[in-house]
Amino acid sequence: MKLLIFILTLTLWTANARAQFSSDDIRISGYLQGMPVWISADLPEPFDTDSFWEYRLQNRLNLQWNLSSEFTVNWQMRTRFFAGDLVNELNEIPGVRYSELIDFDDGLVNLSWVIADQEKWMLHYIPDRLNLDWQRGDWRVTAGRQRVNWGINMVTNPNDLFNIYSFYEFDYPERPGTDAIRIQHFIDWASRVEIAYAPAREARESVAAMLYGFDFRGYDVQLISGYFRHRFAVGGGWAGNVRGAGFKGELMLFTDIDDEGNGRSTNFITALSADYMFENSLFLVVEGLYNKDGGRDQFTLLGEPLSADNPSFSRFQFTVSGSYPFSPVWDGSLATIWYPDEQAVFISPSITHSLTQNIDVNLLTQLFLGSDDSVFGNAGNVVAGSVKWNF
Repeated sequence: MKLLIFILTLTLWTANARAQFSSDDIRISGYLQGMPVWISADLPEPFDTDSFWEYRLQNRLNLQWNLSSEFTVNWQMRTRFFAGDLVNELNEIPGVRYSELIDFDDGLVNLSWVIADQEKWMLHYIPDRLNLDWQRGDWRVTAGRQRVNWGINMVTNPNDLFNIYSFYEFDYPERPGTDAIRIQHFIDWASRVEIAYAPAREARESVAAMLYGFDFRGYDVQLISGYFRHRFAVGGGWAGNVRGAGFKGELMLFTDIDDEGNGRSTNFITALSADYMFENSLFLVVEGLYNKDGGRDQFTLLGEPLSADNPSFSRFQFTVSGSYPFSPVWDGSLATIWYPDEQAVFISPSITHSLTQNIDVNLLTQLFLGSDDSVFGNAGNVVAGSVKWNF
């Protein structure tokens, strides 16, 4: 209880400090979110139940400090509190800790910090943005933990070599960052060149790539080539419109630099999507994905990281996602993914209500429906509610 009071006090102090700052040189924002989560999953022994409650409290804090007209420091962080059945069950297994699932940082510098790790709860902190940004004229250089966002589609992003995100991640709208240096040169209003390098603790796991973006007959086109975790990567993407509907696509080819018998092969990935805003404000997204490697062998709700060279859990994937504002204070969405080669379906409805200008209430469900023989046989289902205060 004292820990929760401390988190609330820290958040209130931060919000108050933000209100008192009159200087444009410093900006503070963030949110406090409480989220009970119900998980139903067919987990192996020694678990003796197939449903769990988990309670999460998350504090998001974003700091931006403009040192001068050219230099900016960005520091964004997550502090999360976890408690509930799942924490208890995992901590009771000899040699296993729930914190081991959370205390993970694959950046060059390990900034993950388990502040407290008890039998029934834990508190974890990690920054996902911590960088120095320099801009002058047509040049921009960013060094440190950042988001190198090269993805174009709204669901699957094989172009996102540096920090791909998971569509199934329901409590992380900011998306992950990576430790990198990024150099951007803006040639004109529609053309740019980018070079990015993300070193890893093991050199073979590093990522280094170049992007050239330009306009072609009204389409924003980008070409990408580079080194991705000891593989060659080449491809690109585009974004444009056809008769008022957005038309986007991403293509990537990955091939091993050498054959070490690791079972990987040359993999080709393509994701094509269309989006349209109807007159009644219904926003619809349709995407089709082909992943030659055929996805993954297993999926669990405890967390399965994706990668640009294998961004799906099946060989084929078809997604339909829609959102609709029922009123100024009520919004709903529904996402459905069909995995034909796995004979499975993912369904995720969500409803959001704005209590005040800064407080939102949300209810979300994730359901995996498929045979026991599919990769989603033990994926499980989730129901999550949240109350979020933005400051």
